[in-house]
Amino acid sequence: MSLMNIIRKVRYKIGKLFKGSETVPVIEALKRYKKNPCTGFHIPGHNRGNMIGADFKDLIGTEVFTVDATDEFDNLGTLLPQSGAIQKAQELASDVFNTKRTFFITTGSTIGNLALALGATRPNDEIIIGRNCHRSVITGAIMSGANPNWLIPKKLEDWEIFGNIDPKDLENILKEKKDVKLVWITNPTYEGIVSDIKEIARICKKYKVILAVDEAHGSLWNFNDRLPTSALEQGADLVVHSLHKTGGAMVQGSLLHISKDSEIDPKKIEAALQLVHTTSPSMILLASMDSARAMLCSKKGQEAVNSAIENAKYFRNKVKTIENVSVLDEKNGIKIDITKIFLKIKGLSGKTLEKILKDEYKIEIESAYDEGILILSNIGSTKAEFDYLLNAIKQISKKNIKEEERTSKLMPLLDPKILMSPRDAYFAQKERVPKENAPDRICTEIIAFCPPGISILLPGELITKEHLNYLADKDSIEVLKVR
Repeated sequence: MSLMNIIRKVRYKIGKLFKGSETVPVIEALKRYKKNPCTGFHIPGHNRGNMIGADFKDLIGTEVFTVDATDEFDNLGTLLPQSGAIQKAQELASDVFNTKRTFFITTGSTIGNLALALGATRPNDEIIIGRNCHRSVITGAIMSGANPNWLIPKKLEDWEIFGNIDPKDLENILKEKKDVKLVWITNPTYEGIVSDIKEIARICKKYKVILAVDEAHGSLWNFNDRLPTSALEQGADLVVHSLHKTGGAMVQGSLLHISKDSEIDPKKIEAALQLVHTTSPSMILLASMDSARAMLCSKKGQEAVNSAIENAKYFRNKVKTIENVSVLDEKNGIKIDITKIFLKIKGLSGKTLEKILKDEYKIEIESAYDEGILILSNIGSTKAEFDYLLNAIKQISKKNIKEEERTSKLMPLLDPKILMSPRDAYFAQKERVPKENAPDRICTEIIAFCPPGISILLPGELITKEHLNYLADKDSIEVLKVR
């Protein structure tokens, strides 16, 4: 066991993560708001549910509207700048994640990435970005005016997905480019593959470069020593978490952290958030994040995280014994988050497998790819659900299914050829052309299908014939106008 994991285990034993787990300041504030209503002449206009469409009310009930508020009213506190119950909730989250500052975001990790770009980079700054980044990272570079240099992760050709980042590749770029200000990588990958963040952070410190990690899919890592270690504990400066993806918060609930030892000024990040974040944050979303943090710190939450790990181990061990089924595992130097399960059935594309699971078994999986599918073992998943999925995979693996010819591809394992900065290309004069006429032109838009949101093309990239294989759903492409 590594020294880091020993420290983490000791921290759980002495109960640090359980400190304040029963304290939920945003929820307590909303309880007071609900119990002592005022006559309101402010937003939201439905006025505690007095005027809501009947169909919507029938769908979700009426109770939720009694606490559907935004900040600033009735002593609920404010998000930006922080005050009151919201400030207390953020401070509790900061204590749990052991950060200098943690910001709540009610508009998803996309806004966290935009604020990160605006708060940590300036126009014409040279930055290094992992090729498998989410489209919001590119959007951030367009907004800030930074110039991306591309760090290409390993490619797992048998699975047709990106793998981990080799720290040596990063150092080679930093040796060549002396003026890089920030390195920005995605860890884990959408499929759960983990890079050596400790070594990457060491290299960044050696070259005096800020390290930002989009750890959107790793918000549970802080809560169990059997999961990978968060970048916050391995030397990263800035980390983004999607608390809604795996941590139990409602959709769009995310966190932006500044690590304890980072020299980044929290005021710069807060100022950037004020530029891009909504000025009407949902108190319901803020309460869900407050609750998720408390739940994950509680005994029940710890048991749920353990259950997600055990269910994943159980499913992996069972499904590997099924003929014609392969599972992405820790071998050949690959490290993974065990709760992300990537599998394939010989002879079937991921898309075909996804369709069969949905149409014949009413099973929804996280995502489908060229080669396989992604399944998540969540804190809300049950062993019975995994048994049902196992049975479905068994039955499908025995079927004689005639696979349709693959005429398009999903995961763009292409090295980008950048001819202009994303910002210059985005704001240049453009024209739209049929995609068949696009090769050898410069793209001026971000083309990325979610999930996983990895760009097929980005502004400033040279379009090639190879790109057309990934653009089955596009009729035309926006390109630099020819003068």
